[in-house]
Amino acid sequence: MILNSTYWINELGLSKHPEGGYFRETYRSARNRNNRSFVTSIYYLLDGNDFSSFHKIDADEIWHFYYGSSLTLFIINERNSRLTRKALGNNYKKKESLEIVIESDNWLAAQVNNKLSYSLVGCTVIPGFEFEYYELGERDKLLSLFPEHKKIVEKFTRDK
Repeated sequence: MILNSTYWINELGLSKHPEGGYFRETYRSARNRNNRSFVTSIYYLLDGNDFSSFHKIDADEIWHFYYGSSLTLFIINERNSRLTRKALGNNYKKKESLEIVIESDNWLAAQVNNKLSYSLVGCTVIPGFEFEYYELGERDKLLSLFPEHKKIVEKFTRDK
C-alpha cells in the first residue's frame, strides 16, 4: 500500500479547502454562551505542488504534524508587519516542531517543503473555527498592507 496524498484524501474523507489543500472537521465541541464552539479540530492535507493561501481567523490555531513532508508556515503579524517562518515537522535537527501555535488575527500561508510529497497535519482552533470569522487574503489588499513582503504575498495568494 502506497501512502500518498490520494490515499489519505480517500481514507480520511477529505474535501477541497477554499485556501488550497484538503480538509475534514474531526471535532466540534459544545457551544459557549456566545453560541460558538469552544474548540474545533480538522485534518488538513497539502499536496507538494499546492499551497495554503494567506488567510486569517479571529482565533488561535495549534497546528500538529502527522505524516509526510514537513511544512513551512509563513506568518505575517498585522500589527507590526513582521514576517515569521516556522517549520512544522518531526526533524528536530532542522528545527522543526511537532506543534506550532498561530495567534489570532495573524495572516498565515503554508507550503510543503518536499514538492514530491505532501503534508498531513491537524489544526485545533480555540475558540472553535467558524467560516464567518475566516478571511481569505486578497492579493491587492495584502500588498497594500505589507508592501515589504511583496514576493511572499504574490507567491501565496491566488488572485492576480
